[in-house]
Amino acid sequence: MINDIKKDAESRMKKSVEALHGNLNKIRTGRAHASILDSVTVEYYGSQVPLNQVANINTEDARTLSVVPWEQSMVPKVEKAIMTSDLGLNPSTAGNNIRVPLPMLTEETRKGYIKQARHEAENSRVAVRNVRRDANGDIKSLLKDKEISEDEQRQAEEAIQKLTDKYIAEIDKILESKERDLMQV
Repeated sequence: MINDIKKDAESRMKKSVEALHGNLNKIRTGRAHASILDSVTVEYYGSQVPLNQVANINTEDARTLSVVPWEQSMVPKVEKAIMTSDLGLNPSTAGNNIRVPLPMLTEETRKGYIKQARHEAENSRVAVRNVRRDANGDIKSLLKDKEISEDEQRQAEEAIQKLTDKYIAEIDKILESKERDLMQV
């Protein structure tokens, strides 16, 4: 029973860290990478689909993305979707190819993005701590039902705390890396 609680807690903590990776990938650094456009959706035959399901997204150089829709009729829709996204990008179309130049980040926008990254990291830390709280509650209920001894409870809670410390340290490392990327000019 205790092992099940530990495994469940660890898998939920891993999911929190994976979610942090996904959220931080949406925050753009000064360099172009295709995952910047992951949050953009396009209307395709009446439904909203992710951009990467209707077009190829590549990096042309350090500051330019190239988007090539699979169908000629999708070019204006894709261009409009990129423009109306909250990413602040202005694509330019040349035939079938849509070029998305990434503007240089100002010091002010860098600080704003760092603030956003710290907020995302804090949300992940809170999620990890909530998992710890849930696991400790499950362990306490086992003790209350006299299914485990107090020593087993203490050992299980220490193991859960070690897991929590491990994942919070991982979140801090990920945040530090993202801040370093954002501050590079």
